[in-house]
Amino acid sequence: MQIPYFARHCRVVTFDGRGNGRSSRPPDGYDEDEFAADALAVMDATATEHAALVSFSLGAQWALLLAAEHPDRVDRAAFVGPALAIGERAPDRVFHPWDEELDTDEGWAKYNRHYWLRDYRGFLEFFFAQMLSEPHSTKAIEDCVGWGAETTAQTLVATGSVRGLSKRATLELCGRVRCPVLVIQGADDRITGAGRGIALAEATGGDLVLLEGSGHAPHARDPVKVNLLLRDFLAPPPPPARWPRARVRRRRALYLSSPVGLGHARRDVAIADELRRLHPDLEIDWLAQHPVTAVLEARGERIHPASAQLASESAHFARESAGHALHAFHAFRRMDEILLANFMVFADVVRDQPYDLWVGDEAWELDYHLHENPERKCAPFAWLTDFVGALPMPEGGAHEAYLTADENAEMIEQIARYPHVRDRAIFVGDPDDIVPDAFGPGLPSIREWTRRHYDFAGYVTGFDPGRLGDRDALGYGADERVCIVTVGGSGVGASLLRRVIDAFPQARDRVPGLRMIVVAGPRLDPSSLPARDGLEIHAYVPDLHHHLAACDIAIVQGGLTTTMELTANRRPFLYFPLRHHFEQNRHVPYRLERYGAGRRMDFETDGPTEIAAALAAEIDRDVDYRPVETAGAARAGALIAELL
Repeated sequence: MQIPYFARHCRVVTFDGRGNGRSSRPPDGYDEDEFAADALAVMDATATEHAALVSFSLGAQWALLLAAEHPDRVDRAAFVGPALAIGERAPDRVFHPWDEELDTDEGWAKYNRHYWLRDYRGFLEFFFAQMLSEPHSTKAIEDCVGWGAETTAQTLVATGSVRGLSKRATLELCGRVRCPVLVIQGADDRITGAGRGIALAEATGGDLVLLEGSGHAPHARDPVKVNLLLRDFLAPPPPPARWPRARVRRRRALYLSSPVGLGHARRDVAIADELRRLHPDLEIDWLAQHPVTAVLEARGERIHPASAQLASESAHFARESAGHALHAFHAFRRMDEILLANFMVFADVVRDQPYDLWVGDEAWELDYHLHENPERKCAPFAWLTDFVGALPMPEGGAHEAYLTADENAEMIEQIARYPHVRDRAIFVGDPDDIVPDAFGPGLPSIREWTRRHYDFAGYVTGFDPGRLGDRDALGYGADERVCIVTVGGSGVGASLLRRVIDAFPQARDRVPGLRMIVVAGPRLDPSSLPARDGLEIHAYVPDLHHHLAACDIAIVQGGLTTTMELTANRRPFLYFPLRHHFEQNRHVPYRLERYGAGRRMDFETDGPTEIAAALAAEIDRDVDYRPVETAGAARAGALIAELL
């Protein structure tokens, strides 16, 4: 949560302490002097003559030793949740003998060498639940348990056998520290107690930041606040940009468009056009990443240079996929570090350059971290999405149901506590497009809650269906039956393309004059797909929606954008929801059923023969879909324009 942000402002050196990560696990040698010597050796090995130190928990002992005994090597010292033998202990922590067999394993009795050797994972789960005591910390706890499991109980016992710095030695070292000191301490620290950090700040004459509501690891659960505190301490930023008087400047908006698929880009450009029509003086900067930037560049839009610093969300989802499967909810949870890194890019951008408006189309990093840090909001914020609520998949069982409910509960609590963060929340669709499910046990209905908290723009296609579909202009003959196969711009879909390519010979036998065109998209290499006589394979097609409007049938994944484009253009289509993908298996099919659109297929059971048969049956289907509204972009633009 820290390294990507720091690395844009400083040179960052990290290392795995002995007994952890890729460092060795000696049977002994875990006293504080050894760790401090390791840190000094790392500085020497990396030609780091002097540095600012950031330490956490027991790392405070090693940083304190370095700062006191090697003052010429330490410029500044920041301590997060310091674990030292000074100050008051955590008031609710019960201390048991660590080296004796106990007659109980309850609570803090788990902090015992015999219990560690007997049930190491049980200790990890207990300890990190205490360390990350803030509500909705499930992901951080899972991460910490996983990291703890990378070492062994025997190694941890070796570290626990070391007495550590005494109170007298600690105070003596504090008195010798001459560099500036910052202590960041959670007020609700259940591991060491807030008193440890308070005492360290007093003993060193350092600055203390006491974070209310934070536990032992605020850098994990309050990363935005901690990152900004550390940046200002370690590498103070330049003065903020001057804000020109309103009457002598044009208004500016910063637009964030989700990079997961290309659908957001087209609808966001359409909304941006409406904003500029209503406010001709408006300048729009885009904070976006590939493949959205490809659409924006083709349109001549202005992409903010900081976009190059964004971590790739699309690449993350591609890595998370396997075959025609994507555990979308879990992939999203595992994207927390990417989202935080990208929010910090945004934070730097708006600190250096003021804007009159922020717009986020499923910019989850912006919405989440603004609600976690509402004091960072300094412009009107418009939020857009086309689905609300994480839903568990049946195969995920009770644990996934618990996690999705916890995720939804956190979002509901954020909105209830800070309703002013979203100046406008817009649902891209109609109230009846919302699934009738509940957010979870004891939580409200998704549909009723969304109706209370959102405005509705109707669907935004980003084009007028009446102006598309010119087959002659696209080079399609009157006697051809054109099938477009596409999986969008996310890079998840190679397995489906191969399955459909295998179906092509049978489909051509069933449908005379069939011309199948496979669009690999910007993230898949067309040469990696198998060739077939008569089959066409293309890479990224900028105006794919024109081809989808003119085709006789399409075969696609279960994403909302492409399926709704086909619905708006009244084209027959087969769609294959990704396995385990809650949005494609629940939210999207619910909406398509309301429109009476498309034929749902199952990648598990539908092979080349079934695909060929379905294609032949659907290509001559008499389409009777519910009409898709065409004024969605204008309505969304008008709602957002009011904020200016």
